[in-house]
Amino acid sequence: MDLNADLGEGFGRWSLGDDRALLDIVTSANVACGFHAGDPETMRRTCGWAAARGVAVGAHVGYRDLNGFGRRFVDVEAGTLTAEVLYQLGGLDACARAAGTRVAYVKPHGALYNALVEHEAQADAVVDAVRAYDPALPVLGPPGAVWLKRAEVAGLPVRHEAFADRAYTSRGALVDRRRPGAVLHDPREVAARCVALAVDGQVRAVDGRLLRIRADSICVHGDTPGAVGLARAVREALTGVGVPLGPFAGGADRVSA
Repeated sequence: MDLNADLGEGFGRWSLGDDRALLDIVTSANVACGFHAGDPETMRRTCGWAAARGVAVGAHVGYRDLNGFGRRFVDVEAGTLTAEVLYQLGGLDACARAAGTRVAYVKPHGALYNALVEHEAQADAVVDAVRAYDPALPVLGPPGAVWLKRAEVAGLPVRHEAFADRAYTSRGALVDRRRPGAVLHDPREVAARCVALAVDGQVRAVDGRLLRIRADSICVHGDTPGAVGLARAVREALTGVGVPLGPFAGGADRVSA
């Protein structure tokens, strides 16, 4: 099982989360590409830390929305979105290659991640960007998302993700962050959920229903309070029941800068 976290989400003098500590725990890092968070210095530094630990670097692409941290839907035209995703991919990949690694996969961030579950035009736009950049690059998202279906048809490698610290509705969607209980904070509860996901492919929804979720990777949000403790509890719980951990894409691969 892969364990990922959203990292590199500082900007300038402002920092968010403990990236170095999380990189000692996770196997893949979704690195902000400068649109919802991050800047060139943060991107390069985070890629260097990830490369030194053999952690896979993923492009955490998002809407151009620094003020809203990428958590607001943007009704951007498809062609513009394709160009903006390409821009983010190229910028992060340059930082990764300078650190001796490379971008190993693509995962949308925040509101874009949620929009791509059903928004066909934006789904096609992101698929077009990844295909144009590297058609062998895996994409990561929630099972059943429109954009993953379009990606699969387009020949992109598709991987599925579940969330350690987010509550699910009975339909398998994430509970809106604005609602109470949407983000989980108890390390024991989160760890137990992740074991159930990895071993049984199941997670319990807010109404008590058991959902079947196919997951190649489990995400712990780097900006969740206590993220390091949550991630450590998840890793220990998974290894404790014999689940091997490792990046689903290119963690140990290194290239010449």
